[in-house]
Amino acid sequence: MKQASFQWQLPPQQELPETFIHTLEENNVPVSLGPLFWNRNLRTSEDLEHFLSPSLDMLHDPFLFHDMEKAVARIQEAIVNGERILVYGDYDADGITSTTIMKETLELLGAEVEFYLPNRFQDGYGPNLAVYDRKIAEGIQLIVTVDNGVSGHEAIDFANQQGVDVIVTDHHELPKTLPDAYALIHPRHPEGKYPFGELAGVGVAFKVACALLEEIPMEFLDMVAIGTVADMVSLKDENRALVSFGLNAMKQTERIGLEKLITVSGVSLETLDETSIGFSISPRLNAIGRLEDPNPAVDLMTTFDDEEAEELASKLDRINTRRKDLVEVITEEAMAMVDPNDPIHLIAGQNWHEGVLGIVAGRILRATGKPVIVLAIKDDGTAKGSGRSIEAVNLFEMLDGLREWMISFGGHHAAVGLSLSVEHLPVLKEKLNQYMEEHQLEGGMSLTIDAVLPLSDVSVPFIESLKHLSPFGMDNPVPNFLFEKVAVSNSRRIGADNKHLKFTLMDETRHQLEGIGFGFGPQELEFQSDDLSVIGQLSINEWNGNRIPQLMLEDYQVKELQVFDYRPKKYHQKLQFEEKTLYVSFSEKQAERWKSRVNQAIVVVKDTEPFQVTADQDFEQLVFLDCPIELDAVREITQEIQASRIYLLCVAEDEAYLDGMGSREQYAKLFKFIAQQEKVDVRYKLSVVSDYLKIPQKLLIFMIQVFSELGFVTITDGVMQRVEKPANHPLTESNTYQTRLKKIKTEEFLLLSDLTTLKNWLSK
Repeated sequence: MKQASFQWQLPPQQELPETFIHTLEENNVPVSLGPLFWNRNLRTSEDLEHFLSPSLDMLHDPFLFHDMEKAVARIQEAIVNGERILVYGDYDADGITSTTIMKETLELLGAEVEFYLPNRFQDGYGPNLAVYDRKIAEGIQLIVTVDNGVSGHEAIDFANQQGVDVIVTDHHELPKTLPDAYALIHPRHPEGKYPFGELAGVGVAFKVACALLEEIPMEFLDMVAIGTVADMVSLKDENRALVSFGLNAMKQTERIGLEKLITVSGVSLETLDETSIGFSISPRLNAIGRLEDPNPAVDLMTTFDDEEAEELASKLDRINTRRKDLVEVITEEAMAMVDPNDPIHLIAGQNWHEGVLGIVAGRILRATGKPVIVLAIKDDGTAKGSGRSIEAVNLFEMLDGLREWMISFGGHHAAVGLSLSVEHLPVLKEKLNQYMEEHQLEGGMSLTIDAVLPLSDVSVPFIESLKHLSPFGMDNPVPNFLFEKVAVSNSRRIGADNKHLKFTLMDETRHQLEGIGFGFGPQELEFQSDDLSVIGQLSINEWNGNRIPQLMLEDYQVKELQVFDYRPKKYHQKLQFEEKTLYVSFSEKQAERWKSRVNQAIVVVKDTEPFQVTADQDFEQLVFLDCPIELDAVREITQEIQASRIYLLCVAEDEAYLDGMGSREQYAKLFKFIAQQEKVDVRYKLSVVSDYLKIPQKLLIFMIQVFSELGFVTITDGVMQRVEKPANHPLTESNTYQTRLKKIKTEEFLLLSDLTTLKNWLSK
């Protein structure tokens, strides 16, 4: 049995109302997609119209924001008076695109403007007092923040003291006490009337641009799409319209830098979509802020110089490659420090690059299903890093009550950044565990299943129809489909270090579906089952002009008994399991040989004694290291232990099934040889006799043992001597002969049967 990694949320069984089916048909939506729309609360004609045909008319009035009129008036005043304006952004993709929009908006209005993205290693996140001080000393007279500011009390207070106004535009979680900014533009401001609170930082900056320019600036929609998708905000309502039109704008972009970035990302303009942003474009924008000074990213988005654009795009691509290498190394080190018993993981390591810790935390979160905070221990005695959380645990709320133990802190429900003194790590861990216990919070990530499908329903036209639901993102995820009672064939590991798995799903009716599982390569053997339940997302694989359906594997489980084929020698070194495992050998000699390769005790089962296991022993797995004489011993032990996972090595010590019982001709040769030799020291002459008689040594030993048991020869101190005029006995009277017959039958079945046959036999 293999448990799923996620908690599967099956779709509710709902018979669609006739009126809804009629609405689908009116909107040219395949009825087969009806349950997907219904379960996403898209149930009325108006809902469907807004969803299927997003329009810029859906955009809300920017002056519904609290302080928008005040902010616009102050910016206009600064432009008229020739004041120097600083756009202070953030170092991620949302901050880069926000800064680009605000900078270009102010330039269109004739402002004297410059921008600054903080360096995460020198300045940290959000308004930095030292930077504000320096910029004000250089002559800055107005500061406009984008994608940050709501937690910048100290720096903003300093600016106020210097007579410099600060306009904050942000979307992050609002602290209990708001900063004393000249104006605070936030979609969830408690005194505001803005009807949609899920804008990204770039969305807020765009709304300020709309208010300043008194129109919708279409040329900024490419930036809005990138920042909105990259920051993983809800893709409902206004954001859906912004991203839909932004994707079209990206395909026709006049930004030289963006065009070059798309090219180095390996994305085709024809097929560019929200996935291209999430997996190719935004990682490159984020990477520079994670590892270096992020400001060149804004230069890339705003340059008119073809050569500069080429150079900067290549730079971002190189940095992203370095970022991926760092993530791999640190993730491996951090995973080794995970305690599976902790309700929340707090992990700190020396010499870790703090810029990639958010990604590392995300990977550990996915692997463990529990909230994670990963910190880099610095030379100055502080620890700095990022946290990621599951839906059930509001990480921002949890840490917000522990600010006294931290130097800095910010973020939202699912992601936070923080720093603290290393000496406070133990108390922080204690407080976090205490919080989880007091609020009765448990780990576990859920996975929503949109529909249960038979393989026969999957086709290229069906997958193309799913585009009705795009663009996909938060609150409108790519549909997950469950396929039950399927088997995997043609599986093979692919990619660097064989990390990924390519396979074919097949059902009882012989319908097939190609699939790929990124990161599932090491679990290849888990798919040796005829009764898999598999969840994944559907896509179209285009290759050499062919278009075929493909499943992108997300999760799987096996409810039946699992039998793993470890008979090939390549698996004989992979015998150390974390699960409680019973190793079984049928030979003292073999058990001694295996002892150094396993990490738990080996039980030796003798054919002459019944197998017994104490009641308090509860094993998850059973490993048969070698073959018994009686075949049924394997099945009896399996049924006694009731383990759900069986590993079959079934090593045959003397390989009786290969040499067989010996032929009449071979026995005649041996008998004749014995008749001609009074004595033979088989300790030293065995190989010579084997070569002379052309009988394999292991078989020859067995034949001599049979002759000895039947009284044809005697063996004393390794010396074989013939018996004069022995009584005539058929070979079958020998117990050794009968034992070998059973052994061969057992070995042939265990070593030569296919896995399906063995599993069916064990399951009986």
